[in-house]
Formats: sequence, C-alpha cells, structure tokens
Amino acid sequence: MKTTKVSFFVLSLILLLVAGLSGSSGDASATSTSGKTYVIGTDITFAPFEFQDVNGDFVGIDMDLLDAIAKDQNFNYEIKALGFNAAVQALESNQVDGVIAGMSITDERKQKFDFSESYYPSGVVMGISVNNDTVKSYEDLRGKKVAVKTGTEGYSFAESIASKYGFTIVPFDDSAQMYDDVKTGNSVACFEDHPVLAYGVNQNNGLKIVTEKEEGASYGFAVSKGKNQELLEMFNTGLTNIKANGEYKRITEKYLGENAPTANLGRWELIQKSLPSLFKGLGNTLLYTIVSLFFAFIIGLIFGFMKVGQNKFLRGVATVFVDIFRGIPLIVLAFFIYFGIPQAMGFTMPLFLAAILTLSLNAGAYVTEIIRGGIQSIDRGQMEAARSLGLPYRKAMMKIVIPQAIRVMIPSFINQMVITLKDTSILSVIGLVELTQSGKIVIARTFASFDIWLVVAVMYLIVIITLTKIADYLEVKVRRG
Repeated sequence: MKTTKVSFFVLSLILLLVAGLSGSSGDASATSTSGKTYVIGTDITFAPFEFQDVNGDFVGIDMDLLDAIAKDQNFNYEIKALGFNAAVQALESNQVDGVIAGMSITDERKQKFDFSESYYPSGVVMGISVNNDTVKSYEDLRGKKVAVKTGTEGYSFAESIASKYGFTIVPFDDSAQMYDDVKTGNSVACFEDHPVLAYGVNQNNGLKIVTEKEEGASYGFAVSKGKNQELLEMFNTGLTNIKANGEYKRITEKYLGENAPTANLGRWELIQKSLPSLFKGLGNTLLYTIVSLFFAFIIGLIFGFMKVGQNKFLRGVATVFVDIFRGIPLIVLAFFIYFGIPQAMGFTMPLFLAAILTLSLNAGAYVTEIIRGGIQSIDRGQMEAARSLGLPYRKAMMKIVIPQAIRVMIPSFINQMVITLKDTSILSVIGLVELTQSGKIVIARTFASFDIWLVVAVMYLIVIITLTKIADYLEVKVRRG
C-alpha cells in the first residue's frame, strides 16, 4: 500500500512538471506594457466573431474588439479557445476570468454571470439550402426537422416556436455541423444569429436566408457573478472609447461590411493552406497519446500486479479502480476532471494536465486488465514448478511468468495504443486542439467539410497503419526472441 501511494505521488509530480514545461496548448495572448493578465475563454468556430485564420491567429469581431479594448485600457489577456459550451462551463468553474464568444445577454444567464454593455445587436434568421425552393416561411417546417446550435439564441427561438409550427429540433455543437445537416437534407432549415449566417452565406457555405431578422438578445462580455468587476468596468470603458474614436466601426465593417473578404480558394489551394494547422493538430495528438500511454502503463503495472497479488484488500482496490475508470465514459471523465474537480476544490487546472489525466486514467484501467489477463493466462503449473524448485514468489513471477505473459499482452497493448490515439479526439470538448479539433477550426472558417474531413481521415489512417505495422514488427521480434 505504501508503494502505491509513493507511486501516485511521483506520478502527480511528473504530470505537473510536464504540464508546466509544455505550456497551455491552443492558447494565445496579447500583452500591454503593464497590468494584470486575464484569461479569456472563447469559441473559435463562430465566424465572423471568433475564428482562426490560415496563419493560426485568432481573429474576428470579438477578437479584434477585445484587442482594441485591452490596448485602450492597458490590460493583458490570454485567449483560451474552448468552444462555446466548454467556455461557459470554464467560467462557471473559475477556469477563466471572462468569456467573449458571441454570448447573448439573457435573463437566465444573468443569474450566473455579470455582463458588459451590449457590444453587438443580434437577431435570429432562418437559413435553408441554396437548392431548396420549397421552404419560405415557418409554416413550411411542419413535420420536418430543423437544425440548431446548442446554447444559442437560435436554439431558444426554435424551442419557442417548435410546437406552434410542428417541427423537430436537431441540436449540434457548432455552426458548421448544423449547416452540413441542412445541406445534406437531413434537416430542411436552421436557425442562426443573423450576422453569423450572413457571413457564412458570403463565404459560400451553401445556405441562403429566407426570413426577416427576429429580435434577439444582444452580445455581451461575461464574467462570473460578483467577480472580476474591474475587468468588466475596463471592458465597458474601452468599448465606449473605441466607439467614439471609430475603431469599433472599422472592426465590424472589416468582417460584415461591403468590402468584407469572400471565399475564393480552390479545393487544392484550400487543402494546401490548411495542412500546417492540421499537422500541428496531428503533432498534439501524437504527443498526448505517447505521454498518456506512458503513464497509463505505469498505472496499469501498479494495479495489474495488485489484481493478481495475494492481498485481498489490494485486489479490491484495483478492482474498484478498474470498474470506475472503465465504466465512466471518457467525455464525462474529461468534464469531471477539467470542470468539476476545480470548481469543487477552488483551483485552476491546466488543460494539458486535465487531458493527460483523463487519457491516462482511462487507458490505465484497460492496461490493468490487459496485464491481469496476460499473467493469469500463463498456466499455474509453471509458478508451482518454480516454487517447488526453491524460487521466491517475486523471482518466479519476474523470471518465469512475466516474460511469457508479455508475449500474450502485446496484441492487446497495440490495440489500446490505437484506441487511445483515437480517443484524443473526444477531448476537443474541453478545448484540446488536436487533429479533430484542428479540422473543426478549419471548417468553421472555410465551410469545406468534405475536403477537410477527408484529409483528417487520411492523416489518422496513415498514422494508425504506420504505428500498427511498427508494433506488429516489434511483436514478431519479441516472440522470436
């Protein structure tokens, strides 16, 4: 038991060291000459308010406004790209100081957050496929499906009229997925904030607007209730100043004015310009996979030997560990570790650490069972024969049983490696910018779902096949050795 505690203590120290050395993946910052640095959560799949350009920079109306206000008020900020729902949860759990993400000011949200003055008036419109000539009003939605994005004004508006017009709501986590559902015909229409859909139409997203703008809540900058009031005051003062000096008008017209840029890239040029960010995401995927598997193997060794040991209490502890971390869905575990624990205990957890802990604990539970199964697959007679020859239990295990068990475990280890690599994509829900999230970010800017997802799929396929072939080669070498 003492060894187990020491091992976990060492594991925690190593994880904290790695997290400190690696920094905050996916973050961006702006600095001024002085002042406190605030961590601001955002969603970078909500063009034209926040998205990532071809150079990997965070741009959009929200990003430019925040930068202009920070310069005007002389404060520093660091952007944490999380996705809308994750950013709101991060604000609730005090992982960030504020959120700017096209967040509508509603009475419900005012119960939890303090908002700035409105910085952009919004409103909801209905979009349909450019090839659809049958849907022209809400009446035409009866008996059909309508796509909406969770947590938005469009979602709230759709809920308010769904029963009246008899349509079914289909929720999505980001706008690009919602648009794709309409373009493929699974849903006949979508509800979206007017400036966002208007920008998408201008970028040839395959939709058209068919209704007048419904009045909706305006966008505001949010902080936790009763906290960071100095930041809120600086935002309001800075917003007033940039409206007065014309900077606000310049920023909004840059993205929504008559001279706003339009999509004009060909397919191959688009893919070529997207490859750097996709390769960066792939690098993060491999990094998280390798580091988490390293710790998962350590965890698996500890609990695996506990499960096949002679101490009933330790066997019980190992069984509980496996049942818990193999039974909790990975996405739930990620939310609990990154949002739940910090909120309950009042501290901030680095994203890198949360991601590694999630993957390591999940994979560690499976590695524990792989090790247990491998050891128990060796005939008991071999242990009994070794003991009868005078070998101690530990030496017999290390010299006789383990070498044979390793040969049995290798195929399962290979399979777990592939599973963990693919599981990294799930952690995009807490803002981890790996290969899948990188693909989402590119699609949010370009709306080229087919091309980008095809490239992402091919990249995953190449990496997994390569790693599998290397592992198969090593397996043959070990078996022959």
